[in-house]
Amino acid sequence: MRTLAFKRHRFPAAVIRQAVRLYFRFSLSFREVEKLMAARGIDVSYKTIRYWTIKCGPQISRRLKKLRLSPSPRRHLYEVVCSIGGKRMYL
Repeated sequence: MRTLAFKRHRFPAAVIRQAVRLYFRFSLSFREVEKLMAARGIDVSYKTIRYWTIKCGPQISRRLKKLRLSPSPRRHLYEVVCSIGGKRMYL
């Protein structure tokens, strides 16, 4: 799979991905994400984070949808009811 292109950005791709992930994954405001990034020593404004979510959010979302696992067709039974000698028994 191709790597995401974050050309012409001041910050590294890892910082952009982290900010966008925090915004979408935890439903934080842009200012809250700004504070979390500042706690990690990264000085970025909430306006920049908003720009990243608009520009890079759909691109990251498409990539995550491709990586998402599909549910397995196998089902596991936790208890089974069967009739033994006319009585219903749980196994």
